[in-house]
Amino acid sequence: MDILGMIAENLQAVKEKRPLVHHITNYVTVNDCANIALAIGGSPVMADDREEVEEMVSFASALVLNIGTLNARTVESMIAAGKKAKELGIPVILDPVGVGATKLRTEAARRIIEEVGPAVIRGNMSEMKFLAGMNVAIKGVDSVADEQDGQAIAENLAKQLNCVIAITGKRDIVTDGQKTCFIDNGHEILSKVTGTGCMTTSLIGVYCGAGKDWYIGTIAGILSMGIAGELAQAGLAPTDGIGMFKVRLFDSIYNLSTEKILSKGRVIGG
Repeated sequence: MDILGMIAENLQAVKEKRPLVHHITNYVTVNDCANIALAIGGSPVMADDREEVEEMVSFASALVLNIGTLNARTVESMIAAGKKAKELGIPVILDPVGVGATKLRTEAARRIIEEVGPAVIRGNMSEMKFLAGMNVAIKGVDSVADEQDGQAIAENLAKQLNCVIAITGKRDIVTDGQKTCFIDNGHEILSKVTGTGCMTTSLIGVYCGAGKDWYIGTIAGILSMGIAGELAQAGLAPTDGIGMFKVRLFDSIYNLSTEKILSKGRVIGG
């Protein structure tokens, strides 16, 4: 079976299993992450208190950790939930939002990687170059790094951290250190809406929660957002803007089908 066929099967598993995905995430985008997970067919829960995260993650099929809006309390909750998930064999998906921008973000990402060992790390080029030990310019939580040597950086980081690495941008790169693919779906308007990266990480969590192949689950989450972005943009009227685009994006994820994955997916390699 080719890679699009495996992604289509993963989507079908999502619809059938409705995996529970525990999020400790960015409060700027938490509602959008919950709704995108629901739209694709998952069951999101947003719980970040240290007193309940280990119990909550025990019920889950995947754990999403997003460091977009950090404080000392949630860092400890992330570590506790992550360790429990690892103990139970539940995949942990890390979104190291803005790592390198501040000492707190950098230290939080380092601790999660060292103490939890995520199954998947998804970020933009600046974030991944920073995790790889390279000197990069940081502008808040946005990527300002060029995409040069992206494949080598991703593959080396995947081998070093023993996880799936996804670098999202104009052309997305996903690798487990042995297999690598490139995803060419998407539209530039996705970058005009806050939280599309966070929502993509949530989609990865849902797909990984429904399957056992984190590499395929990661590709599936990114590809789904890319296809939905294209469909949402194509449905806009000349006077529509990013508000209507966001509405149509959720509708496109909700209506995503195996047929659309197979007909519209543009994945190279794998």
